[in-house]
Amino acid sequence: MLPEVIKSVLRFFLLILLQVVLLNKIRFAGYINPFVYPLFLLLLPVRIPKTLLLILAFITGISVDIFSDTLGMHAAASVFLGFMRPYIIKLLAPRDGYDSDAVISLKQMGILWMVYYLFISIFLHHLFLFYTEVFRFNDFGATFLRVCLSTITSVVIIFIILLLFDKTKVQR
Repeated sequence: MLPEVIKSVLRFFLLILLQVVLLNKIRFAGYINPFVYPLFLLLLPVRIPKTLLLILAFITGISVDIFSDTLGMHAAASVFLGFMRPYIIKLLAPRDGYDSDAVISLKQMGILWMVYYLFISIFLHHLFLFYTEVFRFNDFGATFLRVCLSTITSVVIIFIILLLFDKTKVQR
């Protein structure tokens, strides 16, 4: 239990640091903004209490907001992701359900499950974030293109991070 908590705290700080120091500076053609900090929320245990999940989501988002000067947009998007996460996990649940001690990882869930999980979760996070940022539907198409391209880029970067840090044999 304790090593998992330490691992999660370390993951939190590393992802926030990576986001605010490196990835916040990246903006390709005005359409691609990769965000990897939601990975912290996505890798929390399956059976985490909802209240704790929402509190951690807020802390994660507000941490990025503090360094990005974005007035709570990341906090709102992270809380939205925290709210949607149990429904996404339930949507992707195997027929027999999850083990009581299930941990979300490439090793336990497999590549295909993880790809679906990441795409759905990151897409919803980006959809909320970018439409909150523009706060109008006048540029719906351009904003939606930004959501899609940023989702693809973020998922690719996150998947690379997962492959680099999960050295164990992965299920197919």
